[in-house]
Amino acid sequence: MLPLFLGAIYHLFATGTEIEFSKSIISVLYKSGEEMTSGGVLSGLLAMGLKSAVSIYGAAPVFTVGLVFFGMSCVGLTLPKMIESYRNRPQYDQMPEAAQDSRQISAPNIQSSVKTPVLTGKKNVKAIDIPLDEASLKNDDYVEEKVGFFNTKPRVKTPDQVLSQDAEKPLVSSPKTIKHSAPTENVKPLSVEEAAAVAGVSQLTSEGAGATAAIKKISREEVEAETEEITKTIEKTMEESPEVYRYPSISLLSSAGPRNNIDGREEISLNRERLESTIRSFGVSGVITGITRGPTVTRYDLELEQGVKLAKLTNLAGDLALSLGVTSVRIAPIPDKISTVGIEVPNKLISMVYLHDIIDAASFKTAQSKLSFAIGEDIGGNAIVGNIAKLPHLLIAGTTGSGKSVCMNSLIISLLYKSTPDEVRLIMIDPKMVELGVYNGIPHLFVPVVTDPKKAAGALQWAVVEMLKRYRLFSESGVRDLMGYNAHQKTIREQTLPRVVIVIDELADLMLVASKEVEESICRVAQMGRAAGMHLVIATQRPSADVITGLMKANIPSRIAFAVSSAMESRIILDNSGAEKLIGAGDMLYSPLGVGKPMRVQGAFVTDEEREKIINFVKEGAQVVYSEDILAQIEKAAEDKNSSSSENDKRDASDSGSDYDELLPQAVDVIFETKQASVSMLQRRLKLGYARAARIVDQMEEIGVVGPFEGSKPRQVLITRQQWQEMQSSQGGTLKGPAADQVSFSEYADTPTDDWKD
Repeated sequence: MLPLFLGAIYHLFATGTEIEFSKSIISVLYKSGEEMTSGGVLSGLLAMGLKSAVSIYGAAPVFTVGLVFFGMSCVGLTLPKMIESYRNRPQYDQMPEAAQDSRQISAPNIQSSVKTPVLTGKKNVKAIDIPLDEASLKNDDYVEEKVGFFNTKPRVKTPDQVLSQDAEKPLVSSPKTIKHSAPTENVKPLSVEEAAAVAGVSQLTSEGAGATAAIKKISREEVEAETEEITKTIEKTMEESPEVYRYPSISLLSSAGPRNNIDGREEISLNRERLESTIRSFGVSGVITGITRGPTVTRYDLELEQGVKLAKLTNLAGDLALSLGVTSVRIAPIPDKISTVGIEVPNKLISMVYLHDIIDAASFKTAQSKLSFAIGEDIGGNAIVGNIAKLPHLLIAGTTGSGKSVCMNSLIISLLYKSTPDEVRLIMIDPKMVELGVYNGIPHLFVPVVTDPKKAAGALQWAVVEMLKRYRLFSESGVRDLMGYNAHQKTIREQTLPRVVIVIDELADLMLVASKEVEESICRVAQMGRAAGMHLVIATQRPSADVITGLMKANIPSRIAFAVSSAMESRIILDNSGAEKLIGAGDMLYSPLGVGKPMRVQGAFVTDEEREKIINFVKEGAQVVYSEDILAQIEKAAEDKNSSSSENDKRDASDSGSDYDELLPQAVDVIFETKQASVSMLQRRLKLGYARAARIVDQMEEIGVVGPFEGSKPRQVLITRQQWQEMQSSQGGTLKGPAADQVSFSEYADTPTDDWKD
C-alpha cells in the first residue's frame, strides 16, 4: 500500500488536470506511468477518483495520512508505542555549576554547624541535585582560607584530636559569628606509628625491607623451577581430563550429487513384454501389476491367479533369464502382498549407492542406537540402516569381489560416525593382515588389530571372560542387561561399561589354525553376549560346513549373503537358495533377526581414500590408550597355545616311529592266554570294532607273532611269551618288524682272511 499512496500523491501534484476519464484512460495511464509523468494505472485511478469526489484539497490530506500510516506500519510503529516511548524517555540531570570547594571546612565548624539548630544570616549557596539530610543546616560562617600547595601539615585532624576538642567545647555553640583560626595552625604532625595505625597498614621496618628484598631475590632464582612445575601440573591435568570425541564430518565422504536420471523406460517396457509372453507360453496365468526400478535390479510384480503354484513359476527362472538375455533371475514372494511374486531382473545400467547418501539419510540420523550402521538401498530406493544391538550377531559371507570387504568398512565407519569410544569399543581380528590394519590408532580399539591366529583365539577367550565378568556385575547390581547396569552406574555417578563389537574378517583362516578354541569361544559369546553388550560380526569367503558349523549358525541368527558360487553355499548361509543368483558388486541378501524372507539390498560403496580421510581425522582428534590387561591375556593365551602345540609335536614325533595300534600289546597277551588268534576273539575280549580288531591281527602278522590267514581256521601263534618279552625289551617298546627279520651286525665283524697279506 505504501507505493500505491506514494504514486497517488505524485499523480495529484505531477499531472494536474491533463488526464481525464475516457475509454482509453488505462492505456494512457500505463504509458504515462512508464514515462514517469503520472502515478501509473492503480495510483492514477485512485487519485483521480478521490480528486473528483472531494477535490484535490480533500484528496491530498487523505493520501498523506495514509502514506504516514502505512510508513509507520512498515517499521512497526504505532501511536500507543510512540506515546509510551515519550513517557518513558530518560530524565537527564543538569550538571551543577562550579561551587565553592566544601573540602576546606574545618572540623570545629562542621561540629558547630551540626549541633546548631538555627543559624542567622543568609548566603548565596549553590544547590546540588542530591538531597542531603543536613541540607537545612547551612554554615554561613565558613571562610575558605587559601593554603599553599606544598602543605606539610594535614588539614583534617586525627580522631583523637577531634575527640579531645569535643570534650573541651560546650554542646551548643553561640549564634555569634566566631572567627576561627586557620585549620593548619597548632596541628602537630603525626608520627610514623600513628599514621600507620590511622591508615590501617602495617609498618615496614628496615629489617622487613631487607627480608622482602631477600625474598624477591630468591623468587627470581626459582622462577624457572616454578614455571616447570606449573607446566607439568597443567599437562597432567590435561591428560587426566577426558577428551571430547570429535565426530567425523559428512563432507569427508564423497556424494553422488544429483542422481543420474537414467531413462530405463524402454528397457522396462521391452522386458515386460518378454516376461508376459514367456510366462503365457509356459502356461502360467498371471498379470504384472507393478514395476519397481532399483539401483541394480528391477522388480516386476506378478500377481498369480488362483490355483497357480509358486513352484511352477520358480522352476522357470532359468527359462525367464534366457528369454530376457540376462545371467540370472531371482523369483521370490513379496511380503505384505497377496498372491504376488517378485521377478527381479538385473539392470543393464547400474546406479552406484554411496555411503554418504545413507549416513546423510534421515533414518540414520534419527536412529537412537549407538550401534546403528549403514547397509545400502533396497529396490525402492529407501535407505536401509541396521542395528547390531538387535541383530545381535551378524554373519557375512561371499566370494572374492562380491563386496564383502566394502560392507565391513561401511559398518566400521558407520560406528565411527555414530558412537564415541566411551560407548562402543572394537576388537578387530584380521588374519589376512591387509583389510583392517589401517584402523590401527583409532580410539575405539581395545587392542591393536590382531593378525596372529593364535592371538586371535586368545582375544576371543578374553571376550568370554569379559562376558562372564559383566554378568557377575549385573548380578551384584540387580540388573538384567548392560543398559540397566549403565543406568544404575549413572545414578551413583560411577563409570559405565561400553558395548564391545568383535569384528573377524576371515573366519576360515582361524578355523584352520585353532578350530576348537575359536568355535567354542564364538559359540559362548553368541549364546550369552547379547545382554552383556558383546556382539560378533564375522565374515568369510568360504561358507562351507567345516567353516560355518551348525552350532555357529544356530547362535548367529542374522546374515548377509553376497554372491556365492553354488546354491549349497547359499543354503549354508541363509538356509535358502538365492544368493547364487546375485550379480555381485555389492548386491546382497540381508536377513536380520525376525524377518521371514531375505531383503535384496544394494550395498553402500566407500573408497579407500574416503576411509583413510575419516581414520586420519579420528586419529587427530583423540588419543589412543590400549588396554594392557587385554594385551597381557592375549599374549598369555598365545604362549599357552604355542607350548601345547610344541608338546603335541613332540608327542607326534615320538609316536611317528611306531604306526602300530596302542592296544597291540594287550592283544598279544590275550593271544598267549587263549592260545589262538582270531578277529572275533579280540572283538569280544577287548570290546573293539571289527575294523580295529582286524587291523591289530594284521599288525601281529607283520611283526611275526601270528601266522598268515588260513580261511576259517584261527591263525597260528609263532612265538612264545618269553620271546615276545625279549622282543619288547630289545626294541625299547617300539616295534619295527618281525623278529625273524632282525639282523645282528655281529655277523659282519671284521675278521682277517687266510689270503690276506700285508
